[in-house]
Amino acid sequence: MTSQKKTKRNRSTLPSLAPILIEETRLLFHHEQATEDPRDGLTLFGPLEPGKPYGIRYGVVGTADGIDYLRKWLARAQLPIGNPDETARPSYPGFEAAFGIPWKPPAQHEVRIDGDELHRRINYSDRHHRVYKSVELYEEAILNVHRSEDATVDLWFVVIPDEVYRNCRPQSSVDSESRVDSTGGLTKLDVKEAAKGQSHLFASDLSTELARAYDFEVNFHNQLKAKLLEHQVVSQIVKESTIAFRDVLAPNGKPLRDLSRVEQDIAWHLATAAFYKAGGRPWKISGMRPGVCYLGLVFKHVDQAAEPNMACCAAQMFLNSGDGVVFKGHNGPWYTGRRGEFHIDRKAAADLVLQAIAAFRAKDPAGTPPKELFIHAKTKFNDEEWSGFVDAAGSNTNVVAVQIREEYDLKLYRPGKHPVLRGTAIPIDDHLGYLWTRGLVPRLRTYIGRETPNPLSIKICRGAAEVTTVLSDVLGLTKLNYNACRFGDGEPVTLKFADAVGEILTAGPVFEGRVPPLPFKHYV
Repeated sequence: MTSQKKTKRNRSTLPSLAPILIEETRLLFHHEQATEDPRDGLTLFGPLEPGKPYGIRYGVVGTADGIDYLRKWLARAQLPIGNPDETARPSYPGFEAAFGIPWKPPAQHEVRIDGDELHRRINYSDRHHRVYKSVELYEEAILNVHRSEDATVDLWFVVIPDEVYRNCRPQSSVDSESRVDSTGGLTKLDVKEAAKGQSHLFASDLSTELARAYDFEVNFHNQLKAKLLEHQVVSQIVKESTIAFRDVLAPNGKPLRDLSRVEQDIAWHLATAAFYKAGGRPWKISGMRPGVCYLGLVFKHVDQAAEPNMACCAAQMFLNSGDGVVFKGHNGPWYTGRRGEFHIDRKAAADLVLQAIAAFRAKDPAGTPPKELFIHAKTKFNDEEWSGFVDAAGSNTNVVAVQIREEYDLKLYRPGKHPVLRGTAIPIDDHLGYLWTRGLVPRLRTYIGRETPNPLSIKICRGAAEVTTVLSDVLGLTKLNYNACRFGDGEPVTLKFADAVGEILTAGPVFEGRVPPLPFKHYV
């Protein structure tokens, strides 16, 4: 065979790479009005369900400065922020103008944290002890009110100094001049045994406390969320410099972070998150098929477990209405040893789907199961998992397993200076397609990004569905993130918070069989 014939044959077997454009998802607001950008919809028509809730009942915990910063920011959030003529960053019209309900100071509860004590704790030399004791200050402040006061609140604002963020993360360290020895009186052997949990059984109060600290992840955000989850307290953690960047200064006297260009974005994000966490629904996807349900699988390797392959599994369920629920599955030997690869057994797979269908039926007015159940994951699906999904779903629900990953090796360019349009897609065959969820947005007249955008690789691994339908659904699910207010995310909401949810579920030993399925707002 000549090389010319070989080339002709190879070309004939190449799949079609002709790109198509998936129509941008529109969001539904009050008066059945739909827009592409949630900021347009809220400004023009208001949220999906006006007057619900009626006002935001909130508490705030922080240092004296932090509480004052939130008061000032809330006063400013009542007024318009931003330039109405700026297209790429739509201006914020003020909370009541956007959401149709009041949200005005003062807070129902203000709990002040001792700033000096907090400063001392976040400089502890032992990083586990440092985060554990810092979280304890905020946790006890919130729970003391939560347990004793009759007037409950919708959410708690946790305002933290920026040094909490700097010192209380997994890789944080404290400089020698600021370091505080929190394990004084303990020998190196005592500390070593505490890290192994030995001091739970014997030793001093300090070493027992240290042992408890080692049971939790070294991450202030995840540890506090995990502890509040058990009490079903909804929180919004925010840095002082985010809401008061003009007042929080660096040693050179300049703002620690100059956020003047994104001030309207901060207002949109915090206001939308507060409205959602208080029980409101800002918007939902317009035109989504009835009876469809999306499930995002979450896996997290349990680092402190005795067995090296022990992992936690969970699932995030989302409906077209925007409702989201997180189900915790069983811990088990789900980690395969290969980075990012997890597989659950048939029983665990069935259990997750049964929980999702039960939750769907509870929300459905007729109590019927979903017609379609799309299961999203970053990993592949094996035969055992698939059998569990199908067994649990029964014959009334069409189950489709979809693997979604970011594809770094494929780039698409177009003539001119701008990248491809958001929504550009290349269906390869009946099971695989690439979708650009990042790209030029005509409504914004720009691309919110710095590098050439990568597509998502979307593969229908099991079950039957039109690949273009799956691509369109994924594009829509990039617009259901109520923890912010932007045109769209790069990932669907089913997977965007998968790592964050997994981190919270494994942040400490507080979840063993005691946390019921909870709304997604508890995790973000």
